Amino acid sequence: MINRLFKARPAKLAGEALYPLVVAQARSPGLYAELGAPDTREGRFELYSLHVYLILERLKSQGEQASETAQALFDAYLSALDNTLREMGVGDMSISKRMRKLGEAFYGRIGLYEAGLAALPDTGPLEAMLARTVYADVDPGKAPQLAAYLLVQRTALAGQPLEVFYAGEIRWANL
Repeated sequence: MINRLFKARPAKLAGEALYPLVVAQARSPGLYAELGAPDTREGRFELYSLHVYLILERLKSQGEQASETAQALFDAYLSALDNTLREMGVGDMSISKRMRKLGEAFYGRIGLYEAGLAALPDTGPLEAMLARTVYADVDPGKAPQLAAYLLVQRTALAGQPLEVFYAGEIRWANL
């Protein structure tokens, strides 16, 4: 009985299992080599955030289990950011301030992604947002290609039954 009380809920386990798959996709060499995303801390943050957003968007408004799975994925994402800051040597006193800034940046990106996607089929706003964020310190000429990649992934995720995500799996489209 005690084991049942402290056993992780299936949605939590699924969300935690999704995060490494998000990271693996965000680290795909093609995103950096072919699409020109900068292989920097900032560039990787942008790509991790983009892929986390895509999963969160897919799970949005899909019921309690989807909501719990999304929350567990988001919690794993925040935990990874916290761990990364600590590995970089950021002290305990500064962690909360840095995490707040990263959280604000992530929520800001969500607003920008939603605005860009709301403008579809016009991809201009989405491309402009990616040029300002992902490609902020490099040539933004590949932003249209990254926008197309985002839309392909979004479509691929939308076509998957929720049970795939509940099983802790993601079927990304090929790059």
